[in-house]
Amino acid sequence: MSISKENLLKEIEYMNSLGSRLTGSDAHAAFIRHLEEEISAMGLPVYRDPFFFKKWEARERSLAVVEEDGALTPLHVSSVHPYSGETPDEGIVEELVEIRNPTVDYLKASGKIALVEVGNVNFIPSEVAFDKRSAWPEDVTMPKNYEGPVITTFVKFLHTALSRLTGAKAIILKWKGLPDDCVEGQYLPFNMGYRGIPILWVNETDGAVLSEAAAAGKKVKFLLTAEKKEMAYTESFYCILPGKNEKECVIVNTHTDGPNCVEENGPVALLELLRGFKDRELERTHVFLFTTGHFRLPRFKDIRTGAFQSASKWMVRHRDLWDGAANHLKCVANLTLEHLGCKEWSVVDGEYKYTGQPELELVYTGNAFMDRLYIDTVKSRRTVRTMTLHGHNLLHFGEGQNFFTMGIPGICLVPAPYYLCTESENGEIDKFDIDLMQEQVETFAALIDRIEETPTGTLGKSDGYRFVFANSVSGGRDFTPEGIADGIADTVDGIIGTIKEKISDIASDIAEKTKPQE
Repeated sequence: MSISKENLLKEIEYMNSLGSRLTGSDAHAAFIRHLEEEISAMGLPVYRDPFFFKKWEARERSLAVVEEDGALTPLHVSSVHPYSGETPDEGIVEELVEIRNPTVDYLKASGKIALVEVGNVNFIPSEVAFDKRSAWPEDVTMPKNYEGPVITTFVKFLHTALSRLTGAKAIILKWKGLPDDCVEGQYLPFNMGYRGIPILWVNETDGAVLSEAAAAGKKVKFLLTAEKKEMAYTESFYCILPGKNEKECVIVNTHTDGPNCVEENGPVALLELLRGFKDRELERTHVFLFTTGHFRLPRFKDIRTGAFQSASKWMVRHRDLWDGAANHLKCVANLTLEHLGCKEWSVVDGEYKYTGQPELELVYTGNAFMDRLYIDTVKSRRTVRTMTLHGHNLLHFGEGQNFFTMGIPGICLVPAPYYLCTESENGEIDKFDIDLMQEQVETFAALIDRIEETPTGTLGKSDGYRFVFANSVSGGRDFTPEGIADGIADTVDGIIGTIKEKISDIASDIAEKTKPQE
């Protein structure tokens, strides 16, 4: 099936022109309306699921150090902490206290503004989060340690609770270990509930200025206002392409909310797939699902599906479209498309820049058959740099997780660039590759065709999470019983070898010293 690059680019440019499309925002609502209108224009019915939720949307934000003469020295705010809290319209002025000793300093911040350093998490072995199935090309690897803005903010979250518990008026989080342009505009962390305390992010450069201000006992003027709406509206929606088999279906899904041109451009891919398949005679019914709430997961998750992505609410509401009970459709496969066309930007020698490569395509495959199917399909691609993953330690990133936990075998594309959650004036369009996106959509069009040709018994079921043990994603030794045993054996051999060398050196030294004098 031919995938139109022109169609994709036109839709990407329109979507990006709307700006950041966070859950329930005006821009998000406009994007949803556009998608629904495009689908309706194809002659396909659109089925909507309305949702109401409490929305928090940041408005004004600023920081300034109050000097001894009362003058204000403005500082740059890198970003706001989503759903944190708000100050009065005039802001607050309080003494700044840096948290260096977490057992004592949080208490000192009572009634004041806490300054907390958030260092780049670069010490967690990638195998804690990822378990490799395959790769193409076969020598593709991930970094030894999983790092970057997203994982850092997801791991380091206790500062908020401790600051609230000890009565701080506000929090300033200062990045450490990541370049200033890398952390600019990061809408993170987006997976937390309403925090009830205003929080702003600053980069490392401005963080150093604030540390000096705190050491000098200076005050800071802190402003963060927000628009709050108790009953904000948003919606998920879906459409159905009927197949000859009225008992089985394939679900193709993504989400509609996101801060830039790659997060989330999955709906653009689904539109193009719909254009290509709507007039085809299909063997199985295909459900195309567009969910809302990925950027407000605390309010858009239903753990009855065993996971916490925004697709969970839809799955609970529409069991008749996937669970196979009674006269319900049985979903035999799932395809998830997220974050297409990403260029790799990384920190190289302290500089945040384009590496010249496509971003590593992380793809969760639900079982061995689906893994082979995906790898065989991408081998013919012009540009490909992919690694397939097994759900591991209850982690399966992206909107395919709920299907995986319910036993549905899937192929789920979820690249994770550093800029994934960045809000910026250009929507990160400089980091987007339309040719790569076209190839990725062509891959999933081919996968739909190949799944259509595959008997249900061959597709099988998802094989569930693995725990603790993992195949190495970084090219090192596998964290498996065999790999651990080999590592221990190599270590013992190394120790024994070192001891033998030392004994030999000592013996040679003794022999030299006891050698008869001529």
